[in-house]
Amino acid sequence: MSDLGLKDFSQLVSGAAILLSFFAGYKYGLRNVSSTETKQTSSKKNEPEFATNEGLRQFRDNGDCKMLLIVRNDLKMGKGKIAAQCGHAAVGAYETAIKRYPSLVRHWQLNGCPKIAVKCESKAEIIELRNKAQAKDFNTCMIRDAGRTQVEPNTITVLAIGPAQSDALDQITRHLKLL
Repeated sequence: MSDLGLKDFSQLVSGAAILLSFFAGYKYGLRNVSSTETKQTSSKKNEPEFATNEGLRQFRDNGDCKMLLIVRNDLKMGKGKIAAQCGHAAVGAYETAIKRYPSLVRHWQLNGCPKIAVKCESKAEIIELRNKAQAKDFNTCMIRDAGRTQVEPNTITVLAIGPAQSDALDQITRHLKLL
């Protein structure tokens, strides 16, 4: 296989990996929505105002929500590695959010589960972003790699924030560039 053909094949595999990881997370989420509806009343008192019934009604009228996947660009990971790490982050964030903010997650699912991949340039920046997100009570999931392939063990690779209201999330992440 020529170098050009190998590159095209590699891009195809990377794209397929991204699609499969997000599809798996999406299907998993839809399967578990009905099982969490009965548990919802006990967890509502822990939800922020925007995730209560009245807050969610206003939220639907005033904006959308998304999940942000922040990738460390300084690690120079390959496309497939980035796809796998983003998949881990998206699923991890979903698993936490479905317990903490079930009505917000339902709204996010009904609007197509939008996920935006952006980049940051250092470990310090990704940690600072996580701290700002947690201070605003956003759901977060930070991924540390096992170190079997491209990066050292325990390296922070991706931070997922959300799902959260887009406008509120943009207040702390607007400066980040698309991946």
